[in-house]
Amino acid sequence: MVISRAYGSGDPRTVVVPGLGATAGEARIPASGLPGTRIVLTLPGHVDAPPAPAEYWTYPSIAADIAPVVRTARRAIGVSLGAGALCALVADEPDILDRLVLMLPAVLAKPRPTGAAAVVLDMAAAADSGDRDRLRALVAETSPVGPAAYIEERTTALLRLGPALRAASGQLAVTDPVTLDRVTADVLVIAATGDRLHPSEVAEEVAAAFPRARLARFDSAAPLVTHRDDVRVLVRDFLDHERR
Repeated sequence: MVISRAYGSGDPRTVVVPGLGATAGEARIPASGLPGTRIVLTLPGHVDAPPAPAEYWTYPSIAADIAPVVRTARRAIGVSLGAGALCALVADEPDILDRLVLMLPAVLAKPRPTGAAAVVLDMAAAADSGDRDRLRALVAETSPVGPAAYIEERTTALLRLGPALRAASGQLAVTDPVTLDRVTADVLVIAATGDRLHPSEVAEEVAAAFPRARLARFDSAAPLVTHRDDVRVLVRDFLDHERR
């Protein structure tokens, strides 16, 4: 059910799995400036993709959906929900990738922090009831540096995703982090300070779970906005660095 769109051409091929509620432009940001072919996925219920059944919104289900596309590349980038789906995928297929970037992971093998889970459930309730004003307010609270147009676009996107938000509030990406010990990829984990939905301690948990991982922390609640150029250089250098 996932839709893939390719930008650029040739090798290397990099797959991007965006976060929940990502707009079309937002989904392309992580791969901006990368050489070769960037394959940006659109999850069900996003942009022009048809909705998914409610039972779709589990990390194993999303991982199974994106797996055929990920297998066509050796590099992948996941943001938030996309990061969790890639963690679930490599837990089952530990040698599927050579390089993996996990941006702003929201959860791994521990429940979401209570505050973060409560915000996501509030968003789900607003989306389910069609309360655009309430949902817009919650989006603005969790995206303090986003321009007004972005807040409106994201609100519109999330209004379609009440079941997905509700499911994401309480699920784990992997049930046993030990399964990630077998992952052969080099992993870069990007953390933000002050992000209510993606606490930096989750990124620390993720980085600690992989045998070949490094953690990069940005002093910003939204580094993909405030430090976009720095993140772009970091990701490009990591993906293109010759493996030792």
